[in-house]
Amino acid sequence: MSAGAPDRLAELADQERILVLPRFTHDDAWRLGCLLVELARERQAAVTVSVRRGGQRLFHCALEGTTADNDAWLERKARVVERYAASSLLVGERFRARGTTFEESSRLDPGLFAAHGGAFPLRVTGVGVVGVAGVSGLPQAEDHALVVTGLTRFLEDLRTSWAT
Repeated sequence: MSAGAPDRLAELADQERILVLPRFTHDDAWRLGCLLVELARERQAAVTVSVRRGGQRLFHCALEGTTADNDAWLERKARVVERYAASSLLVGERFRARGTTFEESSRLDPGLFAAHGGAFPLRVTGVGVVGVAGVSGLPQAEDHALVVTGLTRFLEDLRTSWAT
């Protein structure tokens, strides 16, 4: 295990502990998806954005410069979140911290599952994981960071609207 691995794992786990939603509706999915698209456009990032709840895709947007490969990556990363109830980046980092890779040791089909950053669990207080928000098109750490930034801002917006 590398010296920075425990810190990185703790940082990723903390993100999931903090980014818990009070609820998650169809309208929330639309707002979160639009926010992720807005953040991507601010960064001039060619990404595809997907927001799912259960087995239903509630939001999907492919920005200019993306391809169907981005859709496939999102599906593969979302399956990892659904299976492990953790972000696709955290799952991949856990395997790497053990000195292996997800592809070598998960025994899952890499054509269906990808433990690369960019898919994040949508966890609701008192319920657990209800869906997945994902981004594909940037290097995996940047995909992950974009989703975390979007969820952080989304939660801030929810808290502000509830306070007024």
